Amino acid sequence: MSQDDDSTRDSAPDLQILGDQITLQPRSYVETRRPGDHDEEALMQNMARFRSEPLRFLREVSLYVSGTGWRAYDNFIGRPIYYSGFSEQMRNSIVSAPLLRACISELADKRLEVEENEGWLRKDDKDYAVKRAHRRAVIESGIRDVAYKMTDDMICKFESKTFIRGAYYLVTQLLTRAYHQGIHVSSEEVLRLRKVAEEAERKKQSIIFLPSHRSHVDYVSMQLICYRLGLALPVVVAGDNLNFPVVGSFLQHAGAMWIRRSFGNDALYTTLVQAYVDTMLQGGYNFECFIEGGRSRTGKLLPPKFGILSFILDSILSGRVNDAIVCPVSTQYDKVIETEGYVTELLGVPKKKENLADFLSGGSSVLSLKLGRVDVRFHEPWSLRKYIDEQLTKFNKPPGTEDLTLKTPENAILKQKLLRTMGYKVLSDINDVSVVMPTALIGTVLLTLRGRGVGKAELLRRIEWLIARVRAKGGRVAHFGNAPLVDVVGRGLEVLGKDLVGEVQGLAEPTYYAVDRFQLSFYRNMTIHLFISEALVSASMYTRVKQGGGPAHQEISYAALREQVLFLSSLFRGEFIFPSEGLEANLEKTLVELENDRVIKLQRCEKGAIDSIGLSEEERLAGRENYDFYCFLIWPFIEASWLAATSLIGLTPPIHQREEIWVEVTQAQNTAQLLGKTLYHQGDLSYFEAVNRETLKNSYQRFEEEGIIFAVKSKEAKSPARLSLSPDWRAPRDPDTGALLASGKLWDFIERIASSRREGKNRRDGATVSTRVLRLADYLGAQLFEKATAPESKTDAKLSNEEASKLKKTVKLERRRRKLEGRAHL
Repeated sequence: MSQDDDSTRDSAPDLQILGDQITLQPRSYVETRRPGDHDEEALMQNMARFRSEPLRFLREVSLYVSGTGWRAYDNFIGRPIYYSGFSEQMRNSIVSAPLLRACISELADKRLEVEENEGWLRKDDKDYAVKRAHRRAVIESGIRDVAYKMTDDMICKFESKTFIRGAYYLVTQLLTRAYHQGIHVSSEEVLRLRKVAEEAERKKQSIIFLPSHRSHVDYVSMQLICYRLGLALPVVVAGDNLNFPVVGSFLQHAGAMWIRRSFGNDALYTTLVQAYVDTMLQGGYNFECFIEGGRSRTGKLLPPKFGILSFILDSILSGRVNDAIVCPVSTQYDKVIETEGYVTELLGVPKKKENLADFLSGGSSVLSLKLGRVDVRFHEPWSLRKYIDEQLTKFNKPPGTEDLTLKTPENAILKQKLLRTMGYKVLSDINDVSVVMPTALIGTVLLTLRGRGVGKAELLRRIEWLIARVRAKGGRVAHFGNAPLVDVVGRGLEVLGKDLVGEVQGLAEPTYYAVDRFQLSFYRNMTIHLFISEALVSASMYTRVKQGGGPAHQEISYAALREQVLFLSSLFRGEFIFPSEGLEANLEKTLVELENDRVIKLQRCEKGAIDSIGLSEEERLAGRENYDFYCFLIWPFIEASWLAATSLIGLTPPIHQREEIWVEVTQAQNTAQLLGKTLYHQGDLSYFEAVNRETLKNSYQRFEEEGIIFAVKSKEAKSPARLSLSPDWRAPRDPDTGALLASGKLWDFIERIASSRREGKNRRDGATVSTRVLRLADYLGAQLFEKATAPESKTDAKLSNEEASKLKKTVKLERRRRKLEGRAHL
């Protein structure tokens, strides 16, 4: 049987739970069916409810209270946790860490130096040495007290086994009511993880779980899985925004460690976090942090954040920790609870601060929802020490040849390289094990078809095609036993609900349409990583396809295609995870695969090299449906990048403005959103999701990396970052009228992006459009400059001498970095 025909290849949840016994069955295991048997059972099943089954409910509660069987959580794999005195022991270990003691001593020295300079301590005093020693002791004691309080607020408190038994029961009750089809895992992955955990326990090593992050349910599901499978619960890094009354204490005792969203220049706090990470990894305690930092509001993986990773890396590089095991984790949902809130945030509504009242009201409404299931997948764990050694060898810095603890510019660059390669490896590993859910299949198909809606038969046909493509690309599709596709799709439509997908009544066949395209894009983005190479090739071909004419006229040369693919790949470097083979090899591979799928036709020279590329005859006869599919995946992101670049043109200073004016980054991005909303409703923007705040933010970050804009961040955490358009990229103005002109380096860049934008009935390019867009961008830019220089503005529109000097050094270093990287640039 071929791999594609193997119905068990993608079956994730081959894990059966009967009473207190867990039976783990590999995916290839086939058991003789008995009447009433199901193909699979979820890891978490619905529990009894008091109103419907009072006796069974009371029995379940008694089993958890008494700790019967696996519920006792006594024989888990890993370091001992949940005993009285755990928190005190952890606190003492952190506060007494040599690293922290050295930091306290250094801070005391700095304070003494200040007091001496201010005359509080006089060196000519006969008792100077005694007074200084006494003062030093007082300062150190005070800093230690602050450190102790900070530590107590930060650390998780694995204290009571009775608490965690009750917490597990309560949270499982809540979760399985919302996600009524439970949590599903792959038995093979779980068996492998248990073996790794046993080996890690023997070596006193930590397992560092690095999950994707789409919902607050992510860390809840991980804790439930570890508890149910008998693994030591990980300490979970969590932002202190969730540390509000009642809930904060509950989560801290269930495994949360609280950290600030920003450390600023607080050396003591930074060292405390490092000491805590060191202590956990030295003790072999399991650890969990989210590689993306915050939750993804767009459905796809975010670029890696290196905050906590840098602490982990420092623990290994310094030798304070010998090794740790890294386990990337993918968590997928039929429906994410928070998507409606994500849309409002992406449209520019400020995120509301978490509080107990909203938590309780939101939690109660969630219980009545039917959100389908959660699928959790574990990538094969790997040794962090081994990975670092391999990378150092690649960088021509063999392990042990240099002291990497020294704070030198070379070591800083090397550490940044290690963090970047490690971060993107983890994201790639997560994508490799991710499961495509039915809701993602439905959302993807609905948003990649032309027309107002789609009939049921056509929807099923395209989903069937998409499933085959996902599997051909090495992806996984959620397995629903022997349920026919029509039932699986029906279940997915039910989970998505009428607010996202509508059905037109009274027609010849059921016809579905996207009601909320913005929210539905969250589910489409769950599949885009599988087809990013095909999407970039298709969008690059579109530069010729959009011109119309016969097949020969629409062909594109290999050189032109390669150049545009390279440009788009560089443009989206921070947006997507690309294959690691390199552009040339990946482009050739993608073209051959598209030719084999009969989407394109390749013209080759006598030597066999590709000369030109065009659409195949079969694809033309099919109405370009497969080619369009790949274009529709990437077009919203191209639109967003075009919008972000267009908004920059308004940052060109007016002719009369002589001084350099810096505007707030947040205000500039808000203005870009306003520009996008206006252009969408005026018909100059095809996709409303192009005003997505997250994608615009990523584009601005990318422009900063390339030196198109300069950004200055204040030392004060509460002071907003400011930006200015690089003089090299400023648009020319008409010397008489002062109007922006459609020419120059930035305009050429905008046009380069626009060449791959979608054209259709809602939008046309032309001189009238460019004039209108420029006028609007200039008008909004003038408002930004006016706000920045207004007397009531709390942010300085000019740089201080210190900031200007620092910026000059940063720009120089960035240019050097870009040159050393040798990567493609915009």
